[in-house]
Amino acid sequence: MSGRTNISTGTPWEKKLGYSRAVRVGNLVYISGTTSSDEAGKVIGAGNPGEQADYIFQKIERALLAAGANLQDVVRVRMFVTDISRWEEVGHAYSRYFKHVLPVTTMVEVSKLIDPEHMVEIEVDAVIGSAP
Repeated sequence: MSGRTNISTGTPWEKKLGYSRAVRVGNLVYISGTTSSDEAGKVIGAGNPGEQADYIFQKIERALLAAGANLQDVVRVRMFVTDISRWEEVGHAYSRYFKHVLPVTTMVEVSKLIDPEHMVEIEVDAVIGSAP
């Protein structure tokens, strides 16, 4: 596969703003900033950054699978949180998915995200076939 494939998960934001959940080019997969909104736009885990992160990683896994990749192919994770003092809750969810994959990872605090109930947004990059 050498062309570009855009992958949508059907959330309202994707259509409204005009972006893809994931883009695959060759063996590279880029997952855009992902929040804990479900397909109807409802925020999952409001007030709970760990629950939000867990839901986000599930969404990311589905997008990776749709692109022909999996969590073991992830080489970079970027996490944006609105309250860094609760980093361990997000980190605990992260470790359930990546403890043995060991991608490079960044977590930074931001002042706010697109919806006031969102406490976490995550994006990942993957290289198909790079699984440890």
